[in-house]
Amino acid sequence: MVILFDRFNFPSDVFAIIFATDQQIIVAKELIKYMLENNSEVTKTQMSLFATKLHDGEYETTLEDGQYHKKRAKLSYNKRQFYDRILTPMKSMGLVKYDMYKKTYRISTDFSNALMRIGVMWKERLKRMGYKEP
Repeated sequence: MVILFDRFNFPSDVFAIIFATDQQIIVAKELIKYMLENNSEVTKTQMSLFATKLHDGEYETTLEDGQYHKKRAKLSYNKRQFYDRILTPMKSMGLVKYDMYKKTYRISTDFSNALMRIGVMWKERLKRMGYKEP
């Protein structure tokens, strides 16, 4: 997944930097809330139930941001798109970690570590190319 951002116009919400649409942002936030309610870790079955509830339009929540602030809503999101556009990118970026042995998904801070590593790589690359910091 590619993250494009304007460092002079950062959104106040990290989800708005990572995800392209408002619907993706809402679903990703709800996933993290759901995981936090379950001690930051959910089983493969629990994840499937979450995705199925979304797919069937049965997932109810109170929205926290935007024009629908504090409104009760039923969310609907295609199950396949949930895995393709929400969960898989979150795993690959390090926001969520999957443990193959326990068959659980866990919230992770690897995303932050990866961004720091990218910053260090950038500085090293510039140094190799002859850039000297002022």
